[in-house]
Amino acid sequence: MIIHIDDAADPRVSDYLSLTDVQLRKVKEPAEGLFIAESLKVIRRALASGHQPRSFFMTERWLPDLASILADYDHIPVYVGTAEILEKIIGFNLHRGAMAAMHRPEPADLSELLANSRRIAVLEDIVDHTNIGAVFRSAAALGVDAVLVTPRCADPLYRRSIRVSMGTVFQVPWARLPQWPEGIQVLHDAGFTTAALALVEDSLTIKELAARNDQKLALILGTEGDGLSARTLAQTDLAVMIPMADGVDSLNVAAASAVAFFATDPRH
Repeated sequence: MIIHIDDAADPRVSDYLSLTDVQLRKVKEPAEGLFIAESLKVIRRALASGHQPRSFFMTERWLPDLASILADYDHIPVYVGTAEILEKIIGFNLHRGAMAAMHRPEPADLSELLANSRRIAVLEDIVDHTNIGAVFRSAAALGVDAVLVTPRCADPLYRRSIRVSMGTVFQVPWARLPQWPEGIQVLHDAGFTTAALALVEDSLTIKELAARNDQKLALILGTEGDGLSARTLAQTDLAVMIPMADGVDSLNVAAASAVAFFATDPRH
């Protein structure tokens, strides 16, 4: 259902309004039950994972590239406009082909997720969407069963997180913990050994952690600036470090996650 848009104030495209306003979007999208998939690859991965579109949004030149997909969703609006009109609506030049507003899925059941997982990642208060997306991409590539995010952590289904993850956020089950660090006890009750990545005196090395081969392992990663909170470290079973060469304090949280996921991958 192709609909041509020639007015940036058209209420039918309100899902796409002001995509660069992070504060607006992080309230609007969960409240209205949507998320935005950006680029042809991400849209295809979202649809392949079973997510349902609310609408599509693109310039006319990209219609042929999505023709095979649009044929299966001929009842869904496809909003088409000039590059100038679309830029006024979303706030930037849309050069990645197309976007889709998708119905946000129901949250995963935490108990079921923990019961069916052996190795999970827990992200404490990570607010940078690029890092969130990168962690999910590493989790998908390196066999992490699920990702849990704390209440103050950024939204994994925010547009930038999805794009940086290359759509792999749709492959890895995830859930938001209702409380933190109280949620650590939930992990212990589910049989997980909790391992906090932190540079403290009694830390194991990541190789020593891998050698333990814990049956159920939760790797806890902290915020970009301050790392994990003291309350979190006090409640976890283990502290774990990635040894650094002289003169380097630590890795970015996204890089650290990739190292930790690879080192503890039971397939190796």
